[in-house]
Amino acid sequence: MGQEPEERRDFLPSLARHVANLGVDVLLESGLGTRMGYADRDYLNTSERVRIVGRDEAFAQDVVLVLRSPDDYFELMRPGSTLVSMLHFPTRVQRYRRLKELGIEAVSLDLIVDDNNRRLVENMEAVAWNGLEAAFEVLAHSYPRFKTHDRDPIRVTIMGAGMVGKHAVEAATKYGSLDRARTLSDYPGVEVTVLGRNLTANERYLRERLRVTDLLVDAAYRSDASRPLVENDWIDDLPEHAVICDLSVDPYLLHADPPTVRGVEGIPRGSLEQYVFYPDDPNWRLKIPHGVPALKRRTTVSCYSWPGIHPRACMHRYEEQLLPLLERLFQTGGAGRLRPDGGYLERALYRASTGAWVSLL
Repeated sequence: MGQEPEERRDFLPSLARHVANLGVDVLLESGLGTRMGYADRDYLNTSERVRIVGRDEAFAQDVVLVLRSPDDYFELMRPGSTLVSMLHFPTRVQRYRRLKELGIEAVSLDLIVDDNNRRLVENMEAVAWNGLEAAFEVLAHSYPRFKTHDRDPIRVTIMGAGMVGKHAVEAATKYGSLDRARTLSDYPGVEVTVLGRNLTANERYLRERLRVTDLLVDAAYRSDASRPLVENDWIDDLPEHAVICDLSVDPYLLHADPPTVRGVEGIPRGSLEQYVFYPDDPNWRLKIPHGVPALKRRTTVSCYSWPGIHPRACMHRYEEQLLPLLERLFQTGGAGRLRPDGGYLERALYRASTGAWVSLL
């Protein structure tokens, strides 16, 4: 991991132990887990099958598991080996094509879904709750009537009704925090409106909705990521005190084919180091590519990884979800041997593999 100083998440020693118990040799890059308080010996003590190695040797193995995509290290992998990571093929088409050019088979963790299209490796609850917690914290300061007993309900508009959106509804009704909800139990509550694709595509309706929105939440999964849902000029429709909460956190990839833009045009993409951006923040423009309109602004909270705010809880959840999938992947012999008509877990892995996404070539 370690892509930014503030990124603390790493796989836990317990995952190394469980994978080794499957009869697999586990080679871990030295320094794994140090930002969460673990030392190399904590991993070595889990099994005799665990070894600590350098980065080059770690990436030279049959299966490489990294939570966030190691874009700068693809060349260290062998053709035919398997990469398991959050690869986001639909919005990172160039990443997919690069993996295919190098002959690397891959499974994108964010695309592993069951037969009913439910994600099997996810932490959507943490995305929603952590993001809404930050958003309400900011709104409490930007909205003068937030703590007045005669105010109207706080009006939250959520774009997107998928897994993140559903958790965002519950989090919003609780002010993003159970503790805050208890503190504000005597105040008027929160009114939540959820917009599906038909409404986010209706400019007249959407702009009218923005005018009565205190907190705008982008939790949408767009079928066309080359177009924003909210154009930058429309941000002026929001009240001055309004806050934008970015849970989708799509990147700006203007030179990709097709390009990818943010769901709300002209807002910055934050990190674990900085996820609150006020309109006059000097970093605002630095986070946005030249040519993207960003004149209209409201206070925005955005983080490329909301679950990373609580790293250990996040990695425990991923470990529980990953283990049965890794076992099936090892039994199959790598991503290149996954079959679309295999068993339940094999089908799920195949749907997330490079072999199933040939349409991106």
